[in-house]
Amino acid sequence: MEKLIKEGAFLADVRSPGEYAQGNVKGSVNIPVDQVEMQLDKFRDKKQIVVFCRSGMRSSRAKATLEKNGFTNVTNGGTWQAVNNIINK
Repeated sequence: MEKLIKEGAFLADVRSPGEYAQGNVKGSVNIPVDQVEMQLDKFRDKKQIVVFCRSGMRSSRAKATLEKNGFTNVTNGGTWQAVNNIINK
């Protein structure tokens, strides 16, 4: 996952807007998990996608939703802090 992030993967934080506002990964886009299916266009044409949240549960659901819609380039990044640690290395 670190390689994907360093190579510029699309970073999708699937937490709520309130959680995102309290702290987030620089360069990430907030697309709450319940809106992923309605916002598929934001994921199209992305070489790699990393989804993440607070604990890894919602990002797992987001990954499943994207895969159900034909995306094969999705990685569950787990927690936003884990992704943030990679960004800040």
